[in-house]
Amino acid sequence: MTYLEMIYKAGPVMWIIIAAFLLAMTFFLKKVMQFHQDEINILELLRGLRNTLQRNAIVEALSLCDNTPGPIAKLLGAAILAYQNGEELRTAMDEVAIVEIPRLERHIHFIGTVGFVMPLLGFLGTVIGMTEAFEATKSSSGMFPALANAIGSALSTTAAGLIGAVICYIAHNYLVARLNGILLDMEKAAMEISSFCEQQRNVPEKRIK
Repeated sequence: MTYLEMIYKAGPVMWIIIAAFLLAMTFFLKKVMQFHQDEINILELLRGLRNTLQRNAIVEALSLCDNTPGPIAKLLGAAILAYQNGEELRTAMDEVAIVEIPRLERHIHFIGTVGFVMPLLGFLGTVIGMTEAFEATKSSSGMFPALANAIGSALSTTAAGLIGAVICYIAHNYLVARLNGILLDMEKAAMEISSFCEQQRNVPEKRIK
């Protein structure tokens, strides 16, 4: 019996496992592309912002943030705009974070959930398959060969569930690590821009206008 025949004979649970796995991998690839686009050199961006802001080039600084992709640039842009308007920086940055963090986290929990549920679906498919196998062998003259083939098909759902779970767990942990890195960079950028603006406040003649 070929693998395709085993998949076909494994029943509807196998197709659910395959569909869930393909959907999880689709979300995984989308998140990898998103994180790749959102990754920036925050030290270089902060250095450029300091240089422009020290020259009171607020429009240029905002333009630099607008032309830089990712949530970090949006966070810094909101902080600069709030400082220019005399508003609270932390409040402005929190408002951006409330929007951006859920966007970063979107679909990651789904991948982890699929990784958790897949082995359970695999076991369910195996139990259903074993039950059907024993029922079928009651009326079969070649009992043992038929039973062996049926058990092999039933166990294929467990194997598929475990393989899919391992891949989904690896993908989930990878995305969580990337997400934590971006969140840490956001926090560092927020601290840096807050510190810079506080220094500017202590030097009235250099305050951004």
